[in-house]
Amino acid sequence: MAQIREYKCPSCGGVLHFDSTIQKMRCEYCGTELEVEALEEYNEQLNEEGADSFSWDVGSGNDWAADENSNMRTYVCQSCGGEIMAEESTAATSCPFCGSPVVLMEQVTGALRPDFVIPFKLDKEAAKEAYRNHLKGKILLPKQFKDENHIDEIKGMYVPFWLFDAKADAMARYQGTRTAVWQDRDYVYTRTSYYSIFRNGQMQFEHVPADGSSRMADDMMEAIEPFNFDEAVDFNTAYLSGYLADRYDVSAEESIGRANARIRESADNLLRGTIGPYQTLTKVNSSIRISEGHSSYALYPVWMLNSTWHDKPYVFCMNGQTGKMVGDLPADTKKLWMWRGILSVLCFIILYIIAWMLF
Repeated sequence: MAQIREYKCPSCGGVLHFDSTIQKMRCEYCGTELEVEALEEYNEQLNEEGADSFSWDVGSGNDWAADENSNMRTYVCQSCGGEIMAEESTAATSCPFCGSPVVLMEQVTGALRPDFVIPFKLDKEAAKEAYRNHLKGKILLPKQFKDENHIDEIKGMYVPFWLFDAKADAMARYQGTRTAVWQDRDYVYTRTSYYSIFRNGQMQFEHVPADGSSRMADDMMEAIEPFNFDEAVDFNTAYLSGYLADRYDVSAEESIGRANARIRESADNLLRGTIGPYQTLTKVNSSIRISEGHSSYALYPVWMLNSTWHDKPYVFCMNGQTGKMVGDLPADTKKLWMWRGILSVLCFIILYIIAWMLF
């Protein structure tokens, strides 16, 4: 079957055709003109840039030592299936995920021993104070929730995280535009200049986190970041004393996709940061190649607070190292509509003033 090749405009993506009158390739849409040799060189560069390449060694974690394993138990929630690791003496009376009772099942088996742990720095009282501060300044929060709501349960939990280290070779090509406007007595002129911008570089990523629990909302865990890995220590079961530890149910291999996405986004932000000011900046093409990638397994400290309002559960999480708190809050419907009305009136007044000044 015959192959069809189209030449795309590097400025707008439209189809280029050869204009015999100027002996150049010309875009019918934006008017960009290119020498044939320049277009071929550009296409060769795009072909050489290639696709993404990710290579990971995910040999994270270690086997438990016999004396460590003998003191560990797994509590399994009968409602949501959450598995929680704790010392044998821990009295786990309720599930930190859904608040339901949990029952003791068996010794920890089939789970890897963590490589690192970040010990708790903040206690339960700090979590309560962070919760109270989280409610302050929320103008749409129902007054009754703030005055009458109470915390049903507070649990200090170590959440499993896979940490990814890698070297990255990243490249990206962007299209930038700069616009100049001037006028004379008769006309207003606009000139838009298009620029092809190429950036590449080598980067080192360390301890890119991805939580290993399907029961912990990824967006919530990312919202309480960052954790300071400089305070991480080699894992020891003594750090679990008085706390729970969620057992991972998402493997390192299953977390690679999230790590790749975070590394790709960070690399793009770093490359964009080296580009000067343009009116618009659009990414045309990019690729990233990961090498020397490997993972480790760590437990990070999180305070989980459960509350109930009008029979609806609300879960709040606090970084047990830094105190950063996140969680959804209910909104007062009457206040919401009142503020929408106020904003609508303000917008109408502003538009009326602008129209009066122009006309």
